[in-house]
Amino acid sequence: MNEKHLDSPAYRNGRDLPEIDCVLIGVNSAKTLGRCIESIRSGSYPPEKLRICYADGGSTDESIAVARRYDGVRVLALTPEYPTPGLGRNAGWRSGSAPLVQFLDSDTIVDPEWFGKAVGRMRDARFGAVIGFRRELHPERSIYNWIGDLEWNGPVGESDCFGGDVLLRREALETTGGYDETLVGGEDPELSRRVIRAGWKIERIDAVMTRHDLAMTTLKQYLKRAYRSGYGFAAVRAREARLGSPFWKADFRKIAIKGGGFIAAESLATVTLLSARPSVTSMLTATALCLAGVPLLFSPRLFKVGKFMQENQLSRKEAKIYAWHCSAVVLPQLAGVIRFHAGALLNRPLKNKKSALKTGLSNPAA
Repeated sequence: MNEKHLDSPAYRNGRDLPEIDCVLIGVNSAKTLGRCIESIRSGSYPPEKLRICYADGGSTDESIAVARRYDGVRVLALTPEYPTPGLGRNAGWRSGSAPLVQFLDSDTIVDPEWFGKAVGRMRDARFGAVIGFRRELHPERSIYNWIGDLEWNGPVGESDCFGGDVLLRREALETTGGYDETLVGGEDPELSRRVIRAGWKIERIDAVMTRHDLAMTTLKQYLKRAYRSGYGFAAVRAREARLGSPFWKADFRKIAIKGGGFIAAESLATVTLLSARPSVTSMLTATALCLAGVPLLFSPRLFKVGKFMQENQLSRKEAKIYAWHCSAVVLPQLAGVIRFHAGALLNRPLKNKKSALKTGLSNPAA
């Protein structure tokens, strides 16, 4: 089977369908991996056309054993010192030969109708990748899951990037060389940009692609994810800037101005109070500096509640909660941005430890 098969009369008439390599990645994913594999096989797409590969990034639990319980699942037991999503995804797609490759995180469930709908869109040779909607399984279990459900998706139509769940042409992977294996965050948008520069388009269709279990219940998890998303923003933006691309320029600027401006204003206020003799003037100056940073950081909460209500179909209460998130998230994201640039300067990039990987970036703060 080759790429030309996608344009054959038999395929267009529905009498024949292309094979798909389904590449699952994970580390310590025993609790969710079986569910993911079963969702692939239980859908409407002919199971004999689906080739499943699980690329394990060095699990210490029963992930590999779980994958091997399923007949026909190819298991790649990788043992990298520093695992990254790109390592697993590249190993997976390179081990197969199907003209289409579906990448999935092991904590997702594939919608039963996804493959048929996505393959149908791939009839158009202009598209190198097709994506749909990722929805959270349990948005009601925590505010963090609920925010994730809001932020996974973009509008239907041509898109400027994809996330961890995507159907790609093998030809696009071969042309671009696949994922960057050094990135600990932002590897999906980074590859997206290279796919587009190679001449293909990325399309989001009006269909559910996967259901995902973010399983985020603590503030610590939320802050860590925001920190890593900031790191990913900076890493990808640095590469795009060198190429003269505007991708993520506005989003990166928001993090720098809102987060950096707030920190600078509050720091100056503190320095003013500590370095000057107590006086009305020093108190007024410090207060003015302190207040100057507030509109920068809290502009979504102050000015954008109505916009969030309209754009996301939220109640006023929900829009206020989301606005607080959009205001505060830039601070841990800014820490991630600083970490990237410090690591680039000192040649000490951020590296993953051998622990469970949660891939994918949330959308930037509005």
